[in-house]
Amino acid sequence: MNEATTTMTGIDSARDGTPLRHPQRPKPKYRPLEAVRNFRELLKDKENTAVVFKIYEALPSRDFMPRVRALTLSEHGEKLRQNEPFLPAFLDDHDSLRRFPAGSVAHAYCDFMEREGLTAAGLVAESDASGRPTYDDLVQWFGFRQRDTHDLMHVLTGYGRDALGEQCVLLFTHGQSPSQGHLLLGYAGSLHIKKLRKSAAPVMKATREAHRMGKACPPLVSLSIRDLLAKDLQQARADLNIAEPHWYRECHRVWKSEGIDPYDLMAPIREDSALAA
Repeated sequence: MNEATTTMTGIDSARDGTPLRHPQRPKPKYRPLEAVRNFRELLKDKENTAVVFKIYEALPSRDFMPRVRALTLSEHGEKLRQNEPFLPAFLDDHDSLRRFPAGSVAHAYCDFMEREGLTAAGLVAESDASGRPTYDDLVQWFGFRQRDTHDLMHVLTGYGRDALGEQCVLLFTHGQSPSQGHLLLGYAGSLHIKKLRKSAAPVMKATREAHRMGKACPPLVSLSIRDLLAKDLQQARADLNIAEPHWYRECHRVWKSEGIDPYDLMAPIREDSALAA
């Protein structure tokens, strides 16, 4: 324990007394069958984000708590908690974010969220819909921070919200924070994409590329999001070792040449079925 922590009834805690892990927080249970069941539900409706959180809950990572401890019980983690206690309100204040220079990560983030009709608060609502209880501890702060930077990863990597783009972001995230949940969603989802339609698109090359980039990029959860948003987008990508997503772009090029809409991979199938009818 370093000087940034105190001991509260034998429990590691931050200076303000927030425990690392609340005594009432249940110990995670490994439930692979539950994860697979929820994954099948997600395949039926990819917008059903609530089941994504259930998948992560069913596939807890052994490395999660060591990562939480290393960040939250450090001087750097203390400063992040003081300056960025909860990101959604800050991320949804587009008027303030637009005050950053043109070409900044902040402007790109606002453009992305407004174009897609998304809000950070909306992701919070989807998380709440999973019905999981919350606890006043450092684990919760860390988990919220991982959740609330998801859309920022889309902006930094250049991966869209199409089916492949989502799988790539998940595997980029696994490169930063390894978990079987990310692997299941990323690679099983990618294989599902390949089965949707015969195509020469290099789907697995795209997802493996995303996985490698995630490993090379410093964990976003440990960075000052305020400082990151103020940076020039291209400079931020260079600083974080985020390269151009070549194989993802190539998949889009190939699909379009084959008459397939990357943002609606089932569309050609539905059209063929309609003609047959």
